[in-house]
Amino acid sequence: MPRYDLTGKVALVTGAASGIGKATAIRLAKEGANLALGDLKDLSELCDSLKNYGVKVVALKLDVSDYSSCESFYKSALSELCVERVDILVNNAGINRDSLFVKMSFEQWDDVIKVDLYSMFNMTKQVVPKMLENSWGRIVNVSSISWLGNIGQANYSAAKAGVIGFTKTLARELAKHGITVNAVCPGFIDTPMTRAVPEKIREMILSRIPMKRIGNPEEVASVIAFLCSDDASYITGEVIGVTGGLVL
Repeated sequence: MPRYDLTGKVALVTGAASGIGKATAIRLAKEGANLALGDLKDLSELCDSLKNYGVKVVALKLDVSDYSSCESFYKSALSELCVERVDILVNNAGINRDSLFVKMSFEQWDDVIKVDLYSMFNMTKQVVPKMLENSWGRIVNVSSISWLGNIGQANYSAAKAGVIGFTKTLARELAKHGITVNAVCPGFIDTPMTRAVPEKIREMILSRIPMKRIGNPEEVASVIAFLCSDDASYITGEVIGVTGGLVL
């Protein structure tokens, strides 16, 4: 496994309770990063286990759809970690509320846009000022291959496409300040979200994947860890698929 030394860096990961967020938190801890983890779900067990890697970890409740929650989370995380800034932000939190558009309620649309897209502004706004002062930062936004469009996901696809536009714009604005901004687009990954997909649909998707298997969260976390490292210092504004060849 490649080693990306993040010793002494402070990384903030949203949606850290399960799936890609949890795998990312574990991988970054293995690389030596101190962690601020946010989720609406309980994180105490994960927090305790990560401390075994010899890093500082704080886990707090976080509603990424609410700006004031993000603001309070950020201030509390800095205080508990006894640091002045976050060096790495992984915007991972997301939900889906799938439905054909003709049946989609406003609430289904609104919930997904707020969690999956508003969260990008809400969390990134907290970390960028200090990154600018330090002339170093890594922002990784978790989008989805669904940004290309997917039946039953008008809300989710719109939000994830918005993440791509946000990523590329921010990359242009922050590049000269030593801050990179990239997006990772997972395909069909074994997470609680995809496990809820009906078996027939899972089989159909699997038949379209050239590698003939579902990906695992650790494979996405490896790409995120790379983008957070100095090894990726000349990569910004990129959209990296982790799909097993699904879009070939």
